Amino acid sequence: MRILWRVLLLARPYLPWTGLAYLCLLGSTGASLAVPWMLRQVVDRGLIGRDSEFILFAALIMIALHVVRGGFQFGVQVLNAYVSNHLAQDLRNMLYDHLQHLSFAYHDRSRTGDIISRMTSDINLVQMFTGQDFIRIANTIFLYVAVAFAMFSMHPQLAFLSFATLPLIFAAATLYAKRVRPLYRRLRRQFANLSDALQETLMGIRVVRAFAREAHEIQKFDRENERYLTRELNALRLSAAVRPLMLFISALGVAAILWYGGLETIRGNLTIGMLIAFNAYLLQLAMPTRMIGMTVDRFSRVIASGERLFEILDQPSPVRERPNAIDAGRLRGQVTFDHVCFGYASERPILHDISFDATPDQTVALIGATGSGKSSLVSLIPRFYDVTSGAILVDGHDVRNLTISNLRQQVGIVMQESLLYSISIGENIAFGRPEASKEEIVRAARAAQAHDFIVDLPDGYDTIVGERGSTLSGGQRQRVSIARALLINPPILILDDATASVDMQTEYLIQQALQIVMEGRTTFVIAQRVSTVQHADQIIVLDEGRIIQRGQHDELVAKPGDYRDIHLAQIGDKTGDIPTEERPVQPRISDFGTKL
Repeated sequence: MRILWRVLLLARPYLPWTGLAYLCLLGSTGASLAVPWMLRQVVDRGLIGRDSEFILFAALIMIALHVVRGGFQFGVQVLNAYVSNHLAQDLRNMLYDHLQHLSFAYHDRSRTGDIISRMTSDINLVQMFTGQDFIRIANTIFLYVAVAFAMFSMHPQLAFLSFATLPLIFAAATLYAKRVRPLYRRLRRQFANLSDALQETLMGIRVVRAFAREAHEIQKFDRENERYLTRELNALRLSAAVRPLMLFISALGVAAILWYGGLETIRGNLTIGMLIAFNAYLLQLAMPTRMIGMTVDRFSRVIASGERLFEILDQPSPVRERPNAIDAGRLRGQVTFDHVCFGYASERPILHDISFDATPDQTVALIGATGSGKSSLVSLIPRFYDVTSGAILVDGHDVRNLTISNLRQQVGIVMQESLLYSISIGENIAFGRPEASKEEIVRAARAAQAHDFIVDLPDGYDTIVGERGSTLSGGQRQRVSIARALLINPPILILDDATASVDMQTEYLIQQALQIVMEGRTTFVIAQRVSTVQHADQIIVLDEGRIIQRGQHDELVAKPGDYRDIHLAQIGDKTGDIPTEERPVQPRISDFGTKL
């Protein structure tokens, strides 16, 4: 009920429309209840009393009742659909907004397919329940109360006998709900697994084809699909069993009316019209009673879906804006790491006691083996993650004391994976500054050495790129990403292995362009190639999250250490002045076995 209550609270902004919907429901229920009463009058007064004029009058009244009932039902459907669709829209927006503000730590451990299934299938179930099932529950309650009042006012003993089956109905519904709810929880989780398998395969379709793993992926998807089918059928079997049970219990009530009501009619304690009205009232309850099983079924589904939705909405973000955070305006870009420690899990730190300064108009290069903490270190500057201990200062401000939007507007980032959106190239470049002029977009593209290949495309800057930029080469995507970062004119620029996907000639051209762009900025460069970092003002060598060397290229090459080993591994034997015993050992083909 806690989950259901939270779902219903989301509909508070639409309370006037909800109120009108329930007024229409009351009107529709009242018109429905008038029909059995009219049937009683037709039989007792019209047929038995042989009043032909009343029969004509009753026929006209019956037509009017059905017209009125139809009008009220139309109002119920339209108003309820309005509320449920807006509720679903609000829920989607809330989830999307919350996902945008959750830290990278959440997205690192989440599966895309699972999130998509929650944003689509689970919200659709909530919408269906609030739009159809909840109004059906209210209609059932209204009908039972009104029919009970009408039946007890005519013949209390017969009414009591008719409603004697209610405890059985609700006992069966309660037992069914308890058994089916865990089934639907598992079903929703399995649907998420199925969505995740599909999304992962489609994203990696090139890898699948390249390694001829189509059969394996088909089998993997088939296994997930089979598990989903099994869990769906388990829930459906339980649902299929409960509906006939509800029908049987309803039939007991009808049988009771026919037996006892017939006896009372013979005795003269009940008129034929009253007996027909009793039966008509009970028939009006038959459909809602049969629907109790389906309503409980939907209720169990929506509880399972609601739990999954609120699991995201209740997820706190470790990176939060402080209440007294300030907007410092345009910053110069002085960055200080002050004894910084960090770990994705607090018990497993990956950065240890990192301290250094980076001043404006200075390029700081980070180099080291894969997993040494380079990308993690620069991710702390725009607060994609927060430090575990220590502090990062920009112009003397702890980054945690700045508003997140103010901080991130100061940082231009080119990621290792150059993600582009399925919009025009010009719009991709202007992603961080949608108001940028065409001239500014072109200027940024020229600086990133992207202008020449863009103008050669069929529609130039208006060319629509494929999903994730798939219609462009890796180098082209990377240059567009660099242009996107440059356009916001940030005082701090982070190039996270930004030239890894370009050839040596393009890298040289980009480096020449960046020499101009970097002027006046604090630039952090992560690279694997020594040629990319050798002109940096400060080179920091990381190993297992610790700074093991720091300096400029010439001084680091001149002494033994990891930097010189990396340098030698990339240039071969061109520096014969370094003793052989100090050169890094190169792996041999035989080290990998006889087969490659």
